[in-house]
Amino acid sequence: MEHWIIAPVVLPAMLAPLIVLWMRYDLVTQRVASVLGMSALLILAIVLMVSASNGPPEVYRLGNWEPPYGIVLVLDRLSALMLVLNALLGLTVVLYAIGSGWDRRGWHFHSLMQFQMMGINGAFLTGDAFNLFVFFEVLLIASYGLMIHGGGKARLKSGVQYVVYNLAGSTLFLFALGTIYSVTGTLNMADLAQKVGQMPADDTALIAVGAALLMLVFAVKAALVPFQFWLPATYTNAPGPVAALFAIMTKVGVYAIVRVYTLIFPITGTTGTLAHDLLLPAALVTLVIGMVGILGARDLGRAVTYSVIGSVGTMMLAFAQFTQGATAAGLYYMVHSTLVAAALFLIADLVRERRGRWGLSLVDAPLLRNHGLLAAFFFVGALAMAGMPPLSGFLGKLMILDATRGQWGLWATVLITSLIAIVGFARVGSQVFWRPYGFSDEEAPDLPKDMTSPALAFTATGGLIAGLVALTVLAGPVSRWMQGTAAQLFAPANYIDAVMGGAEARAQEAAQIGLHAHGHMTVIDEMRQEDAGSDPAVDPQTATPQTGHDAPASH
Repeated sequence: MEHWIIAPVVLPAMLAPLIVLWMRYDLVTQRVASVLGMSALLILAIVLMVSASNGPPEVYRLGNWEPPYGIVLVLDRLSALMLVLNALLGLTVVLYAIGSGWDRRGWHFHSLMQFQMMGINGAFLTGDAFNLFVFFEVLLIASYGLMIHGGGKARLKSGVQYVVYNLAGSTLFLFALGTIYSVTGTLNMADLAQKVGQMPADDTALIAVGAALLMLVFAVKAALVPFQFWLPATYTNAPGPVAALFAIMTKVGVYAIVRVYTLIFPITGTTGTLAHDLLLPAALVTLVIGMVGILGARDLGRAVTYSVIGSVGTMMLAFAQFTQGATAAGLYYMVHSTLVAAALFLIADLVRERRGRWGLSLVDAPLLRNHGLLAAFFFVGALAMAGMPPLSGFLGKLMILDATRGQWGLWATVLITSLIAIVGFARVGSQVFWRPYGFSDEEAPDLPKDMTSPALAFTATGGLIAGLVALTVLAGPVSRWMQGTAAQLFAPANYIDAVMGGAEARAQEAAQIGLHAHGHMTVIDEMRQEDAGSDPAVDPQTATPQTGHDAPASH
C-alpha cells in the first residue's frame, strides 16, 4: 500500500487542470468527472483506512529521499480517518452542488473543489511541518475561489476578510517554523519529535516560543477564541455547498493541534503542559461564545455558524486533556460535528432557496416548499448539534464528560451551554418552520431557475443525516476504533520508528551490503594475486595474461 498513500493528493491534483483545460465549456462532463473523482477518492480513502487499521504507520518517501532530508507522507489511523471524512463530505457537496445548481452560478467550481481536496488531503498526510504550511496555502487559495463563487458584494467582502485573517495566520506560521528550525535544524515531524525530546531542560525557552506560535496558528485555522471572528461572516455568506465543505476546514486546524502536540510537543516532554494551559481556557470560552451566539442570532445561517464555533470548543475540551480516553471521545465528537455542521449548512441553503426575499432572517414568511421534509431535517440536525439524546451529539458529549470526571466546572459549562443551544435552535426552528402556518398572505416563492434536481439536493442532505444516525447506531464499534486511534497517537514511538527507524534500517542495510561487497572484492584480489605468483605470465596488478613484447620469452 506504500505507493497508494500519495494517490489522495495526486488524483485531485491531476483532475483539476483536466477539468479546467479540457472540460471548461462542458458542464455535464465536468459534473461526471467530479463525481467520479470524488467517488474514487472515497473508495481509496476507505481502502487506506482498512490498511492503517491493521498495522503500524506507513510511510511514502517522495523521490525516494530518506528522511529527514526528503519529504514524507505518513498514513496512520488518524490521517486515514480524516481522509475518509473529507472524501465523504466532498462527494456529498458535489452532489448537492449539482442538484441545487450552485455549480452553474460561477466559473470553475468543480476544478476548485478538486484543488481544495488536494490541499486538505495533503495536510492530513504530510509528515513535514513546512509542507503542512504549503498544503495550508493550497487549500486557502482554493477555498477563497470557492468562497466568492457566484459573486456578490457581501460574499466578496467576507472573502477578503477570510483571506486577510488566514494570510496573517500563514505569516505567523512561517515565523513559528523559522524559530523551530533555528533550534533543531529540521522540520520533519518525526525528526523534530526526537530532537525536541532530547533537548536539555535549560535550552527549551526558544522551542517553547515556537510551540506557542504554532498553537496560535492552529487556533486561527480552528476558529478558537480569540481568533474566531472571521468565521461567522465567512460561513454565513459562502455558497451553501461551500459552507458545508468548510465544516471540515476548522477540523484541519484541530487535526494539526492533535498531531503536533501529541507527537512533537507532548505534555510529558520538554515544553511541559504548555499546550494544555493554552487550549483548555480557550476551549471553554469558545464553547460559551458559540452556544450563546446561537441564542442571539438573527438569522438561520448565523445560528449554524455559531454552532460550529461551539462544537469546536466542545471537542477541544476533550483534546486539551491530552489523555487517551478524552482524545478518543474528542475524535468521535469531531466526526459527529463535521457531519452535523455540513448537514445544517445544506439545510440552511435549501431554506434560503425556497424563502425568496425573506432569506434566512428570523421574520414571518410564507410556508416553504417541501416544508415538512425540511422541518424534519432541521429538527434532527438541531437535536444532534445541541447534544440531545438519542443522537450522536449526545453520545459524543457523554463520552467527553465521562473522560473528564471530577472537573465540575467543565461539566457545568458543557451542560449549561447545551441547554442554551436547545433554546436557541428552538427559537430559530419555531420562527422558520412553525410560524409560517399562520402566514397566508402570499404563496411560497418559485425555486431558482438554475436548480438542476431538487431531489438530488435533498438526497445529499439526507445522506448526511443518515450518517449521523449510522454514527449513533454504530457508536460501540466506532468508539472502540477511536480508542485504538488515540492509543496510537499516545505511542508516538511507532510513528517515529516508521519514519526514522525505517531510514536508519535501510542505511545500515546499505552499509552492510557495501562491506560485504568490499570483503568479497578483497577475497577475489587475493586469489588473483596468488594466481599471479604461480604464473609469471600474469600481471599481479591486473590479473590478466601479458601479451606482446612485454611478455617474457618462453623456452
